[in-house]
Amino acid sequence: MANAEAVYWLCGALLAACALHDLRARRYAAAAFWGILALVFVGGDAVAAAAARGEALPAQATGLGVIALGAIAASGRLRRSAESATDRTERLASAARLGHRLFLPALTIPFGTLAFTLLLPHVGAGGFDRLDRAEITLVALALACACALLFALRLTRAPARAVVAETARLLDALSWAALLPMLLATLGGVFAAAGVGEAIAHLAAAAIPVDSRAACLVAYALGMVAFTAIMGNAFAAFPVMTAGIGLPLLIGRHHADPAALGALGMLTGYCGTLLTPMAANFNVVPAALLELSDPNGVIRAQWPTALGLFAINLALLFLFAFR
Repeated sequence: MANAEAVYWLCGALLAACALHDLRARRYAAAAFWGILALVFVGGDAVAAAAARGEALPAQATGLGVIALGAIAASGRLRRSAESATDRTERLASAARLGHRLFLPALTIPFGTLAFTLLLPHVGAGGFDRLDRAEITLVALALACACALLFALRLTRAPARAVVAETARLLDALSWAALLPMLLATLGGVFAAAGVGEAIAHLAAAAIPVDSRAACLVAYALGMVAFTAIMGNAFAAFPVMTAGIGLPLLIGRHHADPAALGALGMLTGYCGTLLTPMAANFNVVPAALLELSDPNGVIRAQWPTALGLFAINLALLFLFAFR
């Protein structure tokens, strides 16, 4: 098995363990939800192999699994019961004892990922040096997470069985929002394959005065914010808006600087990230983890910053894109 494939198997195994934990606790909806997702992770290679042979049934089964996940999430039965007073007291006491050292395992993940990404291409054992760049990054992230896990167990002196219990607790707290980053990444590919960029180009040509570079630039900036808010990810919005307005109108017709337009256009898109619950890992996950009473509290705190940044980025686009 290739190293990158092992990462997906490990994710599937952890999800299956969480599903079993919820099943034992009689949280049947959560058990079904994470169990189905575990099957999708573990069965991904089999689906791809069957698709290469021209067999549609495994892919259709995966589609039915996704529909089942949506049905379970829509049922509202994924909500977990409130934490008991005893568990909360113990958790607060542990946090007070450890203090800021609690952040060390979390910081191990980004720094460990960077270190492993730089080191793995030079490691011949295990076939790491034969992985492509995307696989190296994925494997590096998995290794960094494993190191962070061991560090956290050592720091908190928790038993190994707490790994599954705490993972299940966090997944249940996040609920269906834990899947949004994966779904949004898929949405970007669907939009690109469906030719949304070409459709936007036709709409832009009909709706705005294409001979005005100011109008085209404002449409591009607003489009980046709007599509980022829809997709939850500026990386997904960027190819759509660049294909629709950036390349044919701003670069092709008005001779904008591609480097400045691309860099500042992407940055402008992130203003939309601050405004949308679709950016789950930024706006929904923190609210769930911190158990905020207002699930949109993060967005309410961020929208003035988003508007200010948009105005600044728009001015920078006018300044640098047409030098």
